Amino acid sequence: MKKQRKPEELAPASRKYRRPRRFFSPIGVILGLILGLAGGLTIAWVWLPVEEYDVEPWQLHQVDRAHYIVAIALSHSYDGDVNRAVRRLLDLRLAPDPIQAVADTACQLATTGYVNSTSGLRAIRSMMALYQPQGRAGCADTLIAADTIEPTVVIEIALPTATFTLEPPETKTPTPQALATATPFQFAAPTAAPQRDFDLISVNTTCSAQDSGLIQVFVYDTNGTTGLPGQRVRVRWDEGESIFFTGLKPERGAAYADFEMEAGKTYLVDMPGRSDPLREPLPAVPCTDPTTGERALTTYRVIFRAAF
Repeated sequence: MKKQRKPEELAPASRKYRRPRRFFSPIGVILGLILGLAGGLTIAWVWLPVEEYDVEPWQLHQVDRAHYIVAIALSHSYDGDVNRAVRRLLDLRLAPDPIQAVADTACQLATTGYVNSTSGLRAIRSMMALYQPQGRAGCADTLIAADTIEPTVVIEIALPTATFTLEPPETKTPTPQALATATPFQFAAPTAAPQRDFDLISVNTTCSAQDSGLIQVFVYDTNGTTGLPGQRVRVRWDEGESIFFTGLKPERGAAYADFEMEAGKTYLVDMPGRSDPLREPLPAVPCTDPTTGERALTTYRVIFRAAF
């Protein structure tokens, strides 16, 4: 006959079943927070990064602000409009003296490898041409030599000039008549013929409802990766033309510039005086966005690269 156990003898075996239940586990909460934070950062930084649009110039990072100043200076070198350049500098909130800020930026760029390329050297000289007439100065004035004038040569061209001579008259009466004889005329012409500074690398097409009908132009240095701000781009069509510059939309990179087309028209793109125009015009034709299914105009991606 088995001996029955007392209730107090059974307590150790069933004590774990009588413990009070907790509503949550501290360790589980901590692990959940860590996993959630890691997953959220991965999605935000890798899979779905934030794309900034309509960024104000003063909100740019320091490097992008320098590219923006370079673009302003190069634009000024083409149109000579000081008031427009100053208004654009004011958008950067370069207190207290925006013109001196251009000199300081030129000084910083002149002490780096930025001046190792022809385009970089030209950009700094454009900045000097903007701030020097305003009485500002910087270290670039001593580090960068002034731009030189193209050498010229004197060419002699024979042009006709009128002199009076006498022909033997039939009636023995001399009649003056102007006959042309050649005398040398001096004309100064540059020794070097114009050269192309940029080559057209590629023209690609896409269809995007977001960028509908844009001619997106990218201008790079000789390495094909360094964007060049402030480069002059021209688009022409039957009724006229438009001039715009790279680097004025820093959120898309220093190399970027764009032009919005009108449906049914065709356009030619070039860098005036620095590249050959496209061989074939770009037509603004309709297309369907493969992602959204929306109707749009074809988008063109045109890439120029500095010639070697």
